[in-house]
Amino acid sequence: MTEDLLARLVAGIDAALPEAASLRRAIHADPHLGGDEADTRDAVTAATPWIDWLPVAETGAFGRLGPAGPAVGLRAELDALPITEATGVEWASQRRGIMHACGHDVHIAGLWALLAAIQDADAPLPVGLVPILQPREECNPPGASDVVASGMLEDEDVAAMVGVHVQPAVERGVVSTGAGPVNAAFDTFQITVTGRGGHGAYPHLAVDPITTLATIIAALPEAEARVVNPIHPSVVSVGTIRGGTADNVISETATCTGTMRTFHEADRSALQGAMTRLAEGLSLARGASASVTFHRGGPALVNSEPLVERTDAALTALGIPVAPEPFRSCGSDDFSEYGDSVPSLMSFIGTGPV
Repeated sequence: MTEDLLARLVAGIDAALPEAASLRRAIHADPHLGGDEADTRDAVTAATPWIDWLPVAETGAFGRLGPAGPAVGLRAELDALPITEATGVEWASQRRGIMHACGHDVHIAGLWALLAAIQDADAPLPVGLVPILQPREECNPPGASDVVASGMLEDEDVAAMVGVHVQPAVERGVVSTGAGPVNAAFDTFQITVTGRGGHGAYPHLAVDPITTLATIIAALPEAEARVVNPIHPSVVSVGTIRGGTADNVISETATCTGTMRTFHEADRSALQGAMTRLAEGLSLARGASASVTFHRGGPALVNSEPLVERTDAALTALGIPVAPEPFRSCGSDDFSEYGDSVPSLMSFIGTGPV
């Protein structure tokens, strides 16, 4: 890309920001959960009538700008989260229990600003650009896997994928890239303990699945520490616990669900095995039984080193500071699915604490 074209695009983005902010607020006020994002998709496509959008992954869409041949894919997520908003802002969610709390509305607006700047620049692009309005980033299975499975990356000759995410842990105005893993692989799990129900006054005649499950949950960190290399990040967190129907009744079953995050495939496999053995062994020792199931999510998100080097150089040339220590976390993003097909780059845009 020539310096002149880059300068024109930056100026065009700056000029488009007020309208981009209005689009962001409209999307924020009308959020939709994964699988129900058609209205959000349609709002974006209506705001970009110069692009011929095509459907992908049920409620998503993609387009193309620039010449034929190799292209760069640009991903923005459409879905919101099942959270009740309490910000009090004028553009707060009008859908109770649903909120754009992860910044997807900002990502969409940023992509729109770039597309508007390209349109206004009225200059040939050096490579093709393929904007992707991706659904179901917050879901498992994720929307990105459906985009990849559709074959559109091959059809559009996408040679690299680029995504961004706002990040309050990064200083405002700073961009964090960083080669290598930046987000973890994610899996969900369910552990169900089956005992023998009974009266709470006679625990010796029952097999209590709730206390057995509590012991299993308390032991999960120890299992993790003994099978995962200590210098490899990993997390096991329990999010729900269900069991029992009355104060004085020992239930027949108890269940917990949670999330598991790892950066290395060997750790992923080892940790699943350790959790299964732990649950089954502790249950057996108490006269109960356990079933453990895992729902495999996406892989770790790994940034391409060549893309990082070129992006950092371009940001520096524009006077945009690059984080000296890249942001990495056990958070996850289905953008990682693209990295299994083409080189990819996720950049974290610093907002500072919000």
